[in-house]
Amino acid sequence: MATIGFIGVGNMGGPMAANLVKAGHAVRVFDVMEANVARAVAGGAAKAASVADACKGAAVIVTMLPAGPEVRGVYGGAGGVIASAAPGTLLIDASTIDVDSARAVAADAAAAGLLMIDAPVSGGVGGASGGTLTFMVGGPDEGFARAKPILEAMGKTIVHAGPSGNGQAAKICNNMILGISMIAVSEGFNLAARLGLDAQKLFDIASKSSGQCWSMTTYCPVPGPVPTSPANRDYQAGFTAAMMAKDLRLAQQAAQAAGAVTPLGAAAAQLYALMGAAGRGAVDFSGIIRLLDGK
Repeated sequence: MATIGFIGVGNMGGPMAANLVKAGHAVRVFDVMEANVARAVAGGAAKAASVADACKGAAVIVTMLPAGPEVRGVYGGAGGVIASAAPGTLLIDASTIDVDSARAVAADAAAAGLLMIDAPVSGGVGGASGGTLTFMVGGPDEGFARAKPILEAMGKTIVHAGPSGNGQAAKICNNMILGISMIAVSEGFNLAARLGLDAQKLFDIASKSSGQCWSMTTYCPVPGPVPTSPANRDYQAGFTAAMMAKDLRLAQQAAQAAGAVTPLGAAAAQLYALMGAAGRGAVDFSGIIRLLDGK
């Protein structure tokens, strides 16, 4: 079992750290929010006083942070991960950030004799709690091989997507597809309602026809057809609209930098930004159906 420093134990990082504890690892946690640390400690983790303290004696450092600037800040500087970790330490950044930041931090880590992978996740809070996350991993083969047993304690599917930054690339491409498809499914159900077609009837037909997709069959945005979907809990978030808006912004930034044409991705980014502006950023992203219906 490994000694693991875990930095960022909020809604996603907290359950992930708890699963590492359950797997028998010795986990030391740090977060700028004391309440997050307290929850992790109650679940069996030890408290670290700082980023540097979390790195002390750790064979593996895991980070789950909000965005690129936070990742650069935590890894860089005199008290950051790169300066504090011992040579040969494995660094796993599970944050969803821009590709450029992921590659820049990985290069800095390699220059310091550290092995780093980017490993953003899919699966939301439910997946984090249940240990069923999907990890999309970018980084060297050696890093992936060393990280896989650690990731398997937190997730069900671990895919090596290629060199550093490719995990982030996979995540933003996947979530652009997801955001677009949720809007399409929502528009379909809204139109059906206006035409007098029962939602269950549309689901029974479309879920077995060419309109079938994950946003419909697993995460249906109308109450009823999929009992486990957030639509049946007044859109209590599994994955917030604000997080979807963030991922769509990252996808658009990457598309512009790469010269890729993504008009539907751009439209989806605008719609989720509107949802946030309407004060609905904390609800589940499937709640976009209400915005599209004028509610």
